[in-house]
Amino acid sequence: MEQTDGFGGLLAHFQAGSARALARAISHAEAGRGSELIRHLFAKTGSAMTIGLTGPPGVGKSTLSSALVRKARSLGKTVGVVSVDPTSPFSHGALLGDRIRLAEHFTDAGVFIRSMASRGHLGGLAGATADAVLLMDAFGMDVIVIETVGVGQSEIEIAELAQTTVLALQPGSGDSIQVLKAGVMEVADVFVVNKKDHPMANQLKREIRSMMEMLDFSGWVPELVMTQAPSGEGVDDLWSAIERHVAYLHASGELVQRRREAFMHQVRQLARGHLERRLERELTNQIATGVDPYAAADRVLRAFGASAEELDEPPRLPHLRASVKGSR
Repeated sequence: MEQTDGFGGLLAHFQAGSARALARAISHAEAGRGSELIRHLFAKTGSAMTIGLTGPPGVGKSTLSSALVRKARSLGKTVGVVSVDPTSPFSHGALLGDRIRLAEHFTDAGVFIRSMASRGHLGGLAGATADAVLLMDAFGMDVIVIETVGVGQSEIEIAELAQTTVLALQPGSGDSIQVLKAGVMEVADVFVVNKKDHPMANQLKREIRSMMEMLDFSGWVPELVMTQAPSGEGVDDLWSAIERHVAYLHASGELVQRRREAFMHQVRQLARGHLERRLERELTNQIATGVDPYAAADRVLRAFGASAEELDEPPRLPHLRASVKGSR
């Protein structure tokens, strides 16, 4: 049976299209045991359309996700959804769990939904999110939607995983303006003003346009769509905007660059995880010696094969797809 098979059995069931095997594979990744699976399946990745959906809490991301799934299924596409939720301080599990707003898709064999706990990660993205996306891609999902917690500027990280980043904003919310000011808009490929029937919807639309005028976009200029997610109004427009962006990525050759960035992002995350664990061990050793922080840092750097001068190097800034006018 699947439940008792070892790695070979799990891999065979996965390749045979078993949704249960996909669920088990993602569980292995969450437990930090997904490397062997990824090694065997990585060659099968690269075909899925990946959509990152971000925005402040309460904007209706889950409802938009559900609407996008409904649209994709109407086109005959299989869909994987990775819902990254806040982490419970008690169980360390996903607080929102089963995603009630996605309940209509639970019995659809063409939809696979997985909630993952952020586990305190600053970007709201679980450490195993990239693995989950790769596994769904290798499984043969046509579309993968990555829905994040939505905590502001740190959501820039979603742009490293998704081909198309959708930023959802809500009229009448101070959070929306703060998100725009925080710099997240530089990585958005499509803006969505959800709850378009709100009296302040057009005002938010104007504010987005105004802030976009302050930026120089290289190549793709983000589209702006108005939606009413519960009724599905505007979802066709949103899907069309996503398709146009994907077509642009293919035509311009930027899709290759996006995939390269996603690959580099995951490699960095994996390397940082190993280095941080080693760093913790080194720091524990240094604390006991009673030296000052600079001397301790010097010793740690030497243990890593680096020089103390590297402390003076400026931090590497995240890659942004747009720049403020006049800053080039």
